[in-house]
Amino acid sequence: MTRALDLLGRALRLRCPNCGASGLFERWLKMRPACAKCGLAVERGEQGYQVGASMFNIAVAELFWVAVMVTLAVATWPTPPWNLLLWGGAALMVVLPFLFYPFSKTLFLAMDLIFRPRGAE
Repeated sequence: MTRALDLLGRALRLRCPNCGASGLFERWLKMRPACAKCGLAVERGEQGYQVGASMFNIAVAELFWVAVMVTLAVATWPTPPWNLLLWGGAALMVVLPFLFYPFSKTLFLAMDLIFRPRGAE
């Protein structure tokens, strides 16, 4: 359990989940092919790996969007700001996947390491 928490904690700080080294990203939307310190490949060599990370990104962005929209509607009930919910929700659905992208990549890598430790590939 502590290993899993270590992996996820490193991933949330945008570090290599395996060793904790920084520098996995060249830019916000561009990952290096491997960790410079431990050599962990960020694409674990499985067909569909990229699709899994992308779906994780979209799912988390949508869950965050739902939480914000429901919280705002409940907090302002009985007269929620429908225009804000409509246009703000649309803006969030465009922006959130870009904001969450690096976190989704490192978190997906950490979850993969939890279920399939290094060396198992």
